[in-house]
Amino acid sequence: MAMTIFYPVGQNLYVNLTNQCPCNCTFCIRQNGDGAYGSDSLWLEHTPTFEEVQAACPKDLGKYHEIVFCGYGEPSEALDVLCQTAAYLKQQPGCPPLRINTNGLSDLIHGAPTAHRFQGLIDTVSISLNAGDEQEYNQVTRPKFPEAFQALQRFAVDCKQYVPHVMFTVVDVIPKEQIRLSQELADRLGVPLRVRTYDS
Repeated sequence: MAMTIFYPVGQNLYVNLTNQCPCNCTFCIRQNGDGAYGSDSLWLEHTPTFEEVQAACPKDLGKYHEIVFCGYGEPSEALDVLCQTAAYLKQQPGCPPLRINTNGLSDLIHGAPTAHRFQGLIDTVSISLNAGDEQEYNQVTRPKFPEAFQALQRFAVDCKQYVPHVMFTVVDVIPKEQIRLSQELADRLGVPLRVRTYDS
């Protein structure tokens, strides 16, 4: 297996820190191939240490529009390394804004509130909502935590205290009714919703 930690997608640089994830989403690219967006394999031979991430980091960060923590696993599974990496990146010349693409289950993974860990480090938290009601969410996302749907909502609200930009996302392959319900939920929580295409 490879150790693809950093990989470019368009104008952004992505960071692949872990293959661990508490969900098994029906639409996940993990189910449908070995790479993502033309990258090498994102299956890691082991979870990288901060030192390995640091060594793999490109030097010309200024040419990217955004750096995104997103790979074949849930980035918050590697929360300590994620925060160390974010702090390191922020110190580099020309570092663009930092974003996390997350399932929002960090608090359940670590058994404690975690949003405060991102203060001063992360500019955008993008949370995969995936459905507008709990039953559909569980069917699509298949989380190992029974309280996942409520937890991701609490996490989103918490993140608003510490991170400049917080958003929910859904993929446009879900039914229109679920997109409508997702929008209603996002509006109630005061979190913007982005409807993204399957390959974006």
